[in-house]
Amino acid sequence: MNARLVHEHDGGTRTLASRVEVAESKLAQARGLMFRRSVPDNFALVFPFDGVERRSLHMVCVPFPIDAVWLCGEEVGQVKRLGAWTGLGWGRADCVVELPAGAASDVAVGDRIRVVDG
Repeated sequence: MNARLVHEHDGGTRTLASRVEVAESKLAQARGLMFRRSVPDNFALVFPFDGVERRSLHMVCVPFPIDAVWLCGEEVGQVKRLGAWTGLGWGRADCVVELPAGAASDVAVGDRIRVVDG
């Protein structure tokens, strides 16, 4: 996918990730980042879902920490750092984004995050 993940806050926009992967199938969503050794700094894995529900993320078989962002529409509902191997997070969302640890350090509840072309 040739897309970017952008963060909008206080009228400003910045690119969170220039390499975006979308986990569209159930298998891709179940696998997530499991069994990967690392991800590049400019990477995001996006999990789109049908409808807002309570969504969980786990770090089983993920040997590095990540930042996770739960979205309702494009609005940030929760941001959490998940530790390698044992991290666990829950939030209401219709989309969840996984980023390298530290990438979402200035993302706050109420901000907007969206995937844009190019």
